[in-house]
Order: sequence, then structure tokens, then C-alpha cells
Amino acid sequence: MDTRPKTAEQYVELINQALFEIEDLRAAVEYDEDSMGGAVEFLGQLEADVGALKQAMLEGRYQFGNSDLPFMKIVERQDERVLPFKYLLRMINATHRMGLNTEPD
Repeated sequence: MDTRPKTAEQYVELINQALFEIEDLRAAVEYDEDSMGGAVEFLGQLEADVGALKQAMLEGRYQFGNSDLPFMKIVERQDERVLPFKYLLRMINATHRMGLNTEPD
């Protein structure tokens, strides 16, 4: 089953959700640096990359493409215990690469 978003609005919502999850992870790191400290190394870059994606969409500069988004290098190196919303970031990347899901329901 293809779970990519069907509309641009749904795609933006995924990106907003990723930004929320990044903020939530940052708070978790600040609260429990001993067990979540590994996230400190990549969190700033991940936030910048996802934020740049959102900004490009807001400014009308965004284009779907056949290559991975820049943050995927970070995503694929992380364990899901450190990056619990890895699936969400993969979904954003899949949508970027393949476009919106235009299949009928």
C-alpha cells in the first residue's frame, strides 16, 4: 500500500510533523542527555535540512526530484532508538523522489 500523501497540503503537513518531532527529540535530549546524547551530533543539521525544505516549498522553489533529500544521509546512519521518527523522514523522501500518490483510493 502506498502511503505517500495525495496532496501538496498533506506533504507540507508531513514536513511540519517532522519539524515538530525534531523539537520533541531536542527536548528529550535536554531532559536525558545520557541516553539520547547521540542525537546532539545530528539534530542541528537535520533541523536545518528539513527547515530548508519547508522554506523552499513556502517560497515556491521546491521541485520533486529523483535523488534523496540532503537529510537522508543523517537518517540512514541513525538507529530508530535515537531517531524514532525515521519512518516519517523516509516517507518525506519517498514523496520527494516519486511525487504525490495519485493512485485512486
